[in-house]
Amino acid sequence: MSINRRRKTFEEKKIEKDAQKMELLFKEHYTLLCLVSFGIVKDRDAAKDIAQDFFIYYWQRRGLINLTVSFKAYAVRAVKNLSLLSLEKTKKENLQLQDLNVRNHQEQKDLDEPGKYQKLNELLNKLPKSRKDIFISFVVHGQSYSEIAQDREISVNTVKTQMKRAYAFLRAQATQDMLPLFALMFSAFLLEIHCFHY
Repeated sequence: MSINRRRKTFEEKKIEKDAQKMELLFKEHYTLLCLVSFGIVKDRDAAKDIAQDFFIYYWQRRGLINLTVSFKAYAVRAVKNLSLLSLEKTKKENLQLQDLNVRNHQEQKDLDEPGKYQKLNELLNKLPKSRKDIFISFVVHGQSYSEIAQDREISVNTVKTQMKRAYAFLRAQATQDMLPLFALMFSAFLLEIHCFHY
């Protein structure tokens, strides 16, 4: 057996052993970490995503992390921090969207100007297909985030993320004359976000 083959076999065994340890840590701590996160973000899907993100982070950096406390203590603290960051990010995004909504609401009288809908359609066609479909399901068909998530067999948090990215793209690409159109769409979007956070 060559040295390279022995080294590869050793590395494969180490990865397999690490994976078994990780699986045990996940089974033992996942539920607790979801509860810790939920206590902060008050959103079940977001809490699950945060706990999973922590385990992915830990797995990817397992060789670099040198624990000076128990894994449980480390994990709880990390998930709390991730949850607080997520909450802060969501609040910041909501404030930006509200600010845009207030500014654009004042320009609603311009909605009837010809060509805006065509420009909007062109922008929508630039979105990735799944993001566009989610956006249209919400804005045009009036489906809630829960309904969209259920229809597509994805989490509500994924729907929220896709909607935020769609609005961010549209806002960045929109011309000044299209902003009143977005005011109407953003008001529905903000209402849906508000309903999920309270």
